[in-house]
Amino acid sequence: MSDSALAVSELEVAYGAVPAVRGVSFAVGEGEIVGLIGPNGAGKSTTLHAIVGLVPARGGDVTLRGRSLRGWSPERIARAGVALVPEGRRLFAELTVEENLRLGLAARRENGSARDALAEVFALFPVLEEFRRRHAGALSGGQQQQLAIARALVAKPSVLLLDEPSLGLAPTIVDLVFSTLAQIRDRGLAILLVEQRAQRTVALADRTHVLANGELRLELTPRDAGDTDRMIAAYLA
Repeated sequence: MSDSALAVSELEVAYGAVPAVRGVSFAVGEGEIVGLIGPNGAGKSTTLHAIVGLVPARGGDVTLRGRSLRGWSPERIARAGVALVPEGRRLFAELTVEENLRLGLAARRENGSARDALAEVFALFPVLEEFRRRHAGALSGGQQQQLAIARALVAKPSVLLLDEPSLGLAPTIVDLVFSTLAQIRDRGLAILLVEQRAQRTVALADRTHVLANGELRLELTPRDAGDTDRMIAAYLA
């Protein structure tokens, strides 16, 4: 996994005496989307939080281009190039769209123009440019999700982690989010996608891991998107 953008190796996470993630290993290469699906409580969000340093790992390692992130603070991990779009979006409702985006620039590793960084995300999400002076709290749920992804992207990360980006969205907006993730992948970004929409994720991702009870149970490719029986069996294993 040393040549991967992101590699998770034998990751162990526990809350007190209760194991939450058990020996999980996978890798995400540049220009890849890797999906992580599974039932509620399987350990998907915990895995993301361990990668970005929000919860401590009890064992194993997480590496970014071969460099261990173990023991790093969330701020240092973000500045190294790992961006998380959390479940629930966590925007600053009282700030405008543009002000939220400018907050994302704080984690940027490059000294490029802020105007160029904003132009890139406005090209991906035209509605954000249209509403750039509107308060984030006044946006629809779908517009807020676009803003949350855009805020992560302006930092120019090398790895993008997303936690349930389609949660609560209308089907047309889900289509927009998934098609935008495909565009971002085509630009060479490594993407780790945690989702409840299993079939959509399997169809989109280069490969998808099924996580159940804190353990990886199955790896699927887009060819498996129609095999719902196999997915259900993995969820219930």
